[in-house]
Amino acid sequence: MTVAKAPCRAIAAAVIVDKRGRLLLQKSDDVATILYPGKIGLFGGHREGDETALDCVVREIHEELSYFIPAERFKFLATREGADSEVIGGTMRADFFVVQDVPTETLIITEGTLFISSPRGVKEIDDKLTPTARFALGVFLRDESWSTG
Repeated sequence: MTVAKAPCRAIAAAVIVDKRGRLLLQKSDDVATILYPGKIGLFGGHREGDETALDCVVREIHEELSYFIPAERFKFLATREGADSEVIGGTMRADFFVVQDVPTETLIITEGTLFISSPRGVKEIDDKLTPTARFALGVFLRDESWSTG
C-alpha cells in the first residue's frame, strides 16, 4: 500500500520598503475563494516548477507591482517552515526577502490593493495581517540593521 505524501506549499514574499521608508503591503480582495480574503499581506506567491525562492519573489513582485526589481536588490530575511494551516497534514516553506527604495509612484498593482504603513503603524494593523506577513514583519522590525526611517 502506498501512502500519498502530504503536499508541501513553497512560497516566497518580500517586505517592500519605498523611498520614504514606508512599508508597501498587499490588501487581498475580499473574495471567499482566496486565502485570507480582505487581509493584509506581503507581495509574493507560490514557487513554480524548479524556480528558486529568489526567482519566485522576483517574478511575483514583477507580476503584482508591474515593476521589475533585479534579484541582486533583494536581501534574504528569514525562512519559516512547518505545518500548513491551510492544508490538513500539509507542510509549508516560506522564504522572505527585503527590498528597499522602491518608487511607489510608478507601481501598478495587479492583485489586491496597495496598503501603505509606516513601520510603527504595523502594531495598529496586527489583527488584519496574514500569518506569514505577521511573521516576516516581526522579524524585519526586530532587526535594527534594517534602516526604515
